[in-house]
Amino acid sequence: MSKSIFIDTSICSACRACQVACKQWHDLPAEKTVNRGTFQNPEDLSFSTYKLVRMNEEMINGRLEWLFFPDQCRHCVDAPCLETAFDETAIYRDPATGAILYTKNSIKLDAEEIIGSCPYNIPRKAGDGTLAKCDMCNDRVHNGLKPACVTACPTGAMMFGEREEILEFAQKRLGKVKQKFPKAMLLNPDEVNVIYLVAFAPNLYSDYAVASANRGGLSRSVALRKMMGPFARMMRV
Repeated sequence: MSKSIFIDTSICSACRACQVACKQWHDLPAEKTVNRGTFQNPEDLSFSTYKLVRMNEEMINGRLEWLFFPDQCRHCVDAPCLETAFDETAIYRDPATGAILYTKNSIKLDAEEIIGSCPYNIPRKAGDGTLAKCDMCNDRVHNGLKPACVTACPTGAMMFGEREEILEFAQKRLGKVKQKFPKAMLLNPDEVNVIYLVAFAPNLYSDYAVASANRGGLSRSVALRKMMGPFARMMRV
């Protein structure tokens, strides 16, 4: 049974503890940043930033709302990057956790094709073309620990556990949040293992908060799987 992360943005305080914990656990270098008129830093995900708390100020119903979105890989149930790669030495799914993992062999892949396949615009490449992204702290999980970001969250906005249990909790939490925010929703819960709850329209949080129909990823991958069936799997061997 796969694992899932639930992220309740309605109680996220944008403290960025998750962002820092991710950097620390993966021993990722800091990035030089500049004042761009926002508290969000760095500007975007990168080869050395797997998790980024996106921050937007929006006027909603005549009220200023601060919207926070801890962005990361969704570890898709049907992962477009995995289907596009057709190379399990470069990108593979851990059968024990469901995490989609990149290896150093990703340098062999067409980086732009892999990046373009992701409907959430997540993978990033180094100068040599090697790809990287969140790995769900797979090493921690295999040792009985929660992902670093989940452990560091001080508000309880992030939870980790078995997928079915997380989905059940997410639905219950959604019901409560809807009492205050009627337009609250879960983002692509049937398609991803990192499930977000947002109080307002997803596009107010991030251009890629939900799967983008403008990218080749999810729909193309699923269609290819249905067309080719087991043969698509055999081609990776």
